[in-house]
Amino acid sequence: MKRRIILITLLLVVTGIAFSQTPSATALLKQVDDNEIYKTIQYEADMIIDYNGRRYVKTMKAWARQNADSFVEFINSEDRGTRYLKKGGRLYVYSPDTEQVTLISGHMLKESMMGSDLSYEDAIDNEGLSVRYDPVLAGSGVWNFNGTNRECWILELTAKKKTESYPKRKLWIDKQTGDCLHYELYALSGAKLKEYTLLKVEVIAGRRFPVEVEMRDLLRRGSKTTFVMRNVVLDQPIADSVFSQRNLER
Repeated sequence: MKRRIILITLLLVVTGIAFSQTPSATALLKQVDDNEIYKTIQYEADMIIDYNGRRYVKTMKAWARQNADSFVEFINSEDRGTRYLKKGGRLYVYSPDTEQVTLISGHMLKESMMGSDLSYEDAIDNEGLSVRYDPVLAGSGVWNFNGTNRECWILELTAKKKTESYPKRKLWIDKQTGDCLHYELYALSGAKLKEYTLLKVEVIAGRRFPVEVEMRDLLRRGSKTTFVMRNVVLDQPIADSVFSQRNLER
């Protein structure tokens, strides 16, 4: 009798551990946000665009503050002096060729940024997914990360608002590290629009932060964009003057 009680107790303990190791969809999505969403960021980056058998490399410096303000300046020779400013919910671009500022709005926000697989919306967005989507834990799977098969949780997200650019998302989250290794972006119809793949992560300011990623716009054949960040500084104060019209037009 005593032995049976012990066996039943062990079974309950093991079952409890199994359930406790399956996190809620909300907790998983929050973990992704905690790693990737910042108060402020400063960095340099290369945007490597492979399109129709040709490669284009664009180099930039960038500053951003929460989801409100961002400033990007391109410094490669072909695009030197092209600058973007997001301020007050609006996105502006300064062209050194015309020495004019243009407001990017409406459908233009969905267009390619500098010929890449990222839209303007993709490039400047820093709002947490937890705020915008309802998550469901769809199960487990495996994703190959740099030659190693990683066990992942799979999350399916549905947008809370009809105005969301991507009504549905699907995420592969590493069970061990919490890294979002891959995600797919879908239209309301279910058509897959874009794919994101994590290539490299670094621990910065106590969090696992993606510093090299690949984006593919599936509506552009033979295209991919690799985004490589360096000298990343997170959550340090940035002067208001960086996010100013004067800085854009200098």
